[in-house]
Amino acid sequence: MAIKRYVPNFITHLNLLSGTIAVIFAVQGNLIMAAVFVAAGVFFDFFDGLAARVLDVKSEVGLQLDSLADVVTSGVVPGIVMFHMLSKALPNPGAASTNEWSIQGTWWEWNFNTLALIGLFITLASAFRLAKFNVDNRQTDSFIGLPTPANAMLILSLPLILTFQPGEMVSSLLLNEWFLIALTLLSCYLLNAEIKLFGLKFSNWTFADNKLRYFFLLLCLVLIVIFRFIAIPLIIVSYVLLSVLVPAKEEV
Repeated sequence: MAIKRYVPNFITHLNLLSGTIAVIFAVQGNLIMAAVFVAAGVFFDFFDGLAARVLDVKSEVGLQLDSLADVVTSGVVPGIVMFHMLSKALPNPGAASTNEWSIQGTWWEWNFNTLALIGLFITLASAFRLAKFNVDNRQTDSFIGLPTPANAMLILSLPLILTFQPGEMVSSLLLNEWFLIALTLLSCYLLNAEIKLFGLKFSNWTFADNKLRYFFLLLCLVLIVIFRFIAIPLIIVSYVLLSVLVPAKEEV
């Protein structure tokens, strides 16, 4: 068998490995490193599909494996991150943390606000979106609903903004429990909404056939230069708005 058949799946496994490492960091509360490995996973997620197309070795196994990897990288991790964000925003009745192993009289107690579990709705909505994607033949050149990698980067941008671009107004917004709950519910809706979003796959490089894609990529670059990490949510919002507002004929 030709080695090239295994290249896309190998890259997909790198996505899964990155996502698994991100889960470890997210559980530990190191949301910055979690974001770094999610970004790595999203990078590999893009290139496994590209490799499959270039090498012409697409397979049903590869399709299923890709979604399974995305459930971890772009589903489990953002859910845990939102759980941590809500835990910081909500009143915490928990006990003091300790490095000692002990379950005496405390194994049934929760040291976090139960409402913070709302953040895990993102994981559930992401898994449902990926399951639908695998059986939906409408999503070959475009997307129905927000792709899970885009949603993951939206959620992971929150701790990045708070860490590297702190400000009183920004912090008060991003650590407001009602804002975080609303963002969680909006995220779940966008993941599974019947909204057609243009794809970023280039079948050719001509400007006439890719005007919207080139404009969007240029917009992304400008926003990143001006706003740094705050650009990430702005890019996601712009992506959705452009998809809704620009006529379908412009998406060719």
